[in-house]
Amino acid sequence: MPSENLRFETLVALKNSPKGQLKYSPDWLDKGEDVLARCIEVSSLSPLSGQILKRMSPRPLLKTCSLTSCVRDTSPGLSEDAAACGSLPISPRPVLSPSSPPPVSIFTEEEEEKFSCQKAEEIKDAPVVSPEASVSSTPSISVLSPRATQMAGCIRMCEQKHKARAKMELSLRQEQQERLVATVANRESEQLKRFEEFMELKQRQDYQSMRDMMEKETQESIGRQEKLREEHRHRMKILNLRLREMEQQRLREVELERQRQVEGRERHRAINAIQEEVLQLNQLLQPRPSTHTDSALDHAPYITRGNQLCSQVSEVVPASADGQFLSVEDLTVAERALQEMRSLVRGLQEEVTQAAERKKRDQEEEEEEKKRQNELKAQQEEQKKNAARSTIEKTKREGLQTGADGSTLKWYNALQDSANQCAQASEDLSKAKDTQMKKLKMELQKAATTPVSQIANSSGSPLKEAFEKIDKLLSGRPVTSAGKSVSTSQHPQGLEFVSYRLAEKFVKQGEEEVASNHSAAFPIAAVASGIMEMHPKIGDLILAHLHKKCPYAVPHYPPMERGTSVEDYQRILGYRVDDSKVEGQDSFLKRMSGMIRLYAAIIQMRWPYTGKQGPHPHGLSHGWRWLAQILNMEPIADITATILFDFLEVCGNALMKQYRGQFWKLILLIIEEYFPRIEAVTSTGQMGSVTRLKQFLETSLRTKQISAPKSELGSAFFRS
Repeated sequence: MPSENLRFETLVALKNSPKGQLKYSPDWLDKGEDVLARCIEVSSLSPLSGQILKRMSPRPLLKTCSLTSCVRDTSPGLSEDAAACGSLPISPRPVLSPSSPPPVSIFTEEEEEKFSCQKAEEIKDAPVVSPEASVSSTPSISVLSPRATQMAGCIRMCEQKHKARAKMELSLRQEQQERLVATVANRESEQLKRFEEFMELKQRQDYQSMRDMMEKETQESIGRQEKLREEHRHRMKILNLRLREMEQQRLREVELERQRQVEGRERHRAINAIQEEVLQLNQLLQPRPSTHTDSALDHAPYITRGNQLCSQVSEVVPASADGQFLSVEDLTVAERALQEMRSLVRGLQEEVTQAAERKKRDQEEEEEEKKRQNELKAQQEEQKKNAARSTIEKTKREGLQTGADGSTLKWYNALQDSANQCAQASEDLSKAKDTQMKKLKMELQKAATTPVSQIANSSGSPLKEAFEKIDKLLSGRPVTSAGKSVSTSQHPQGLEFVSYRLAEKFVKQGEEEVASNHSAAFPIAAVASGIMEMHPKIGDLILAHLHKKCPYAVPHYPPMERGTSVEDYQRILGYRVDDSKVEGQDSFLKRMSGMIRLYAAIIQMRWPYTGKQGPHPHGLSHGWRWLAQILNMEPIADITATILFDFLEVCGNALMKQYRGQFWKLILLIIEEYFPRIEAVTSTGQMGSVTRLKQFLETSLRTKQISAPKSELGSAFFRS
């Protein structure tokens, strides 16, 4: 609407008007001050006020005049009303100058009209005041007209109504403000509660996070403590292990020192015993006038060498007299000197014995010569008969023997005597009844036999270890057996006892181990040949035990003598007889086969670690002698074919390389001449061994080759 667009301009005009520039105070009415008291201009009604009053009341307005000035209304109606009504108190209003613009209403035309009607009705209902009363009551103010006075009252009422409305609006605004403040306060209180709840939540979260962090740190701390405890336990364990190792090392060093001292004292006692024995043996080398020996026997070389050996031992002894322990090398030198001295004495005794035998034989020859001269005629006839008889027997045998020749039997008997002497020398220890001696005997026996039992064809290291244990034991040095230190020097007969048991164990290994496992022959033979080379006496004892259990290794077919029982003769032949029960032929042949294979392996094997030069102490020449001797003897059923096959299968390749053409001549002789004799004495049920021997000989002669045994030990074996 157009009037709405003029509101702002109307407000601006009112603001710029003199009334709008007045300073209002809400305390005017309460103080009784006039609202327009400060206005210096004369108040005047609007030109439109007459029309409004005219419309509101039909009563004519009275003309009023002020005490200071009189205002006349140009309209006739207005003057009449003013005169009729008298004067009314009129609130001062500013009188607009002719040049000033008319006042602008703040209401629209419709609102002004409505408002004027309401005011007119209020004035119509109001009581009419007489002019006298009005003049007497307000002598200072003269009413221009009743209509103007009514208009002024309407204006005053309008102002009061506006004030009431303003008060009402102000109260409403105050209530609204109070409600707003209450709402804001409630909202703020709610926000404060939410803030407090948020702060409490945050505090709980911080507390929880702090608690979680503390728990986490506690767990980490516990974990670190556990880790530190574990590290501590680990370090303690390591320290304990190191302490135990150090303690064990100290104990080992103490034990080694104690053992070294014990060994030193043992070596000291041993060197004293050796020196004593060497001096005693040196006395035996001196010639004895009372002994009936050959005047041609020269003792000078023996005496000279004996004195040298005594000096050699004497040079070693002073080293131990200064409080120092004797070294093993010095003791070994002394033992070798003792062995050589024993050999010298044995050689001198043999020469003395041979000289005595020669002298006795010469005497017997002289006596026989005398008897032959006296009985020459009678003997000639008897010699003719004997010659004829021997010619017939020779024709029947065609040059073959029924037993070994004289030199072989002599060698066989010498070995048996040596073994018997060794057994007698250790008889006191072997038959000891004292508990301490029995314990020592068992320890020595274990120390001698255990390394032999541990020999296997796995590698060279175990063989070397077994050899070193046996060599140390035979050299008089202490060895550890079953956790105990034992030495042959602990008893005067310890060396003989150990030597006898050791040789017996080697042969028993051939009898049992090699018999069931042919591949075990070479490892046992390697160690046995090394022992035979380092200790010749042990070699003689091994051969003696072998010949006793297997006389076919000589070779020798013992005859049955008068007064010998059948059981004893079977034992002599190598059979096992228990409670008058003889073992079976298969078991007997199996044991003989094992011992022959061991013997065939010994004569071709040599211990590679000794470093000694020279021929084998019992080498291939003895194998050739054995083969030639066996072919000069009549074959025995089942036995000759078995041992001949086993011997050639083990030792045939070595003999072939050594003797070449002579060996093949010998093989041809066996096939053409000796094998028919074997077939002649073999029954039908004993042809198994004969067939094996025949196939072996024919294959070897056809291929001109004898393969090396599969179990033979090469150089690579001893390097492993």
